[in-house]
Amino acid sequence: MAQEVKNKGWLVTSAGICINLALGILYTWSIFKSAIAKSIEARDGLFTWSAAQLNDPYSVCCLCFAFSMVIAGRCQDKIGPRITAFIGGVLVASGLLLCSLSNSYWAWVIGFGFLAGSGFGFGYSAATPPALKWFPPAKTGLIAGLVVSGFGLASVYIAPLSEYLLNHFGINRSMMVFGWAFLVVVCGLSLLLVNPPKGYVPEGAKPNPSGTPKKPSPAVEASPSQMLKSPNFYILWVIYFIASGVGLMVISSIAGMAKKSLPNAAFLAVAIMAVGNAGGRIVAGILSDKIGRNYTLLMMLMLQALLMIAAISLVGSASTDPMMILLLATFIGFSYGSNLSLFPSFTKDLWGLKSFGLNYGILFSAWGVGGFVMSRASQMMVSSTGSFHSAFVLAATLCVVAAALTFTIKPVRPIPAPTDVFFEPKLGYTMADGGEKIRQR
Repeated sequence: MAQEVKNKGWLVTSAGICINLALGILYTWSIFKSAIAKSIEARDGLFTWSAAQLNDPYSVCCLCFAFSMVIAGRCQDKIGPRITAFIGGVLVASGLLLCSLSNSYWAWVIGFGFLAGSGFGFGYSAATPPALKWFPPAKTGLIAGLVVSGFGLASVYIAPLSEYLLNHFGINRSMMVFGWAFLVVVCGLSLLLVNPPKGYVPEGAKPNPSGTPKKPSPAVEASPSQMLKSPNFYILWVIYFIASGVGLMVISSIAGMAKKSLPNAAFLAVAIMAVGNAGGRIVAGILSDKIGRNYTLLMMLMLQALLMIAAISLVGSASTDPMMILLLATFIGFSYGSNLSLFPSFTKDLWGLKSFGLNYGILFSAWGVGGFVMSRASQMMVSSTGSFHSAFVLAATLCVVAAALTFTIKPVRPIPAPTDVFFEPKLGYTMADGGEKIRQR
């Protein structure tokens, strides 16, 4: 029986990885953006957008991705991961198919931005929680890193595939292929996402000496309202905003950044960045289990700051060795990817698993706002100055600020449950909603 439960956990983890391998098309936006920019420059009449609008579908996508995670997290907690991920597959497919039917600015903002972005949120939010529930706390970082690595690794195959499809079929038919393919893949794999049975104790978890199930401490099983009262939430939100925003800024433009050094193979920078992205998620997850989340986050933020400084002199120069661009892309992807395993792990450590989907969805809003603000701001800087230098200086400064903030994250302190009260949920609420009444015995 133990072997059967263990196998179910790895099956759920594998399904989550594969779902994220499809949803990671977000990280290949720079390839589609380059194709749109080429059409605008050629004045072929297919795309008539302005240069400042090129990142808008991506920016809106990041924003919708993040805020849909709040709704999706609630769905994941209440109706389970299967239905939540299935909804995500339908939304992503609908958005990509809309892009295949029109080249108008608003069609792409709605299709890739609103519909696909919301679908990414539903699919992504359903992939990690069920996997974490099958494993003991000692493997939180590892499992979170593995599941989210699929999202980062997706560009390894989507980038060259996109390049091939764009060259042979054009942008509209390419989006149609991806739309139908991801409908089948995400919706099919969603059926494998299951939570463990009630009362399940992960193999390897420390047993309770008394032999009776141990009730979680209220400090470790926080409702969203309790989480929002914690200073840790706001510190982590700001750090996540900066770390993700800087990474997404580069991801949104990496193909354009590599164009001068790799004029005919800029998609390689997208693919190699994906390897770093996935590696960062796994390595940071394992490392944080060993040395702690705070130290790991500090190291990754300082690495991110150094990489932004290095990029100032390397990006945009025709004399830069292509290998240096590929190495830069790899390590920027690595440092960015680490955030996507560290922050889910922080959420579980500080506020527990009972409302994990909704709690992480709220924290994940920082990822979307950061991506929206930084990608939009960098595109405006580039269109006005013709270089990425100002964007890199701003990014490096913000990363140093975020690194300093890691010293203010306080460890969770368990609070003993009160002995003279009992909880009575309001109609339509559960204790996890923060809607409980407290009455004296």
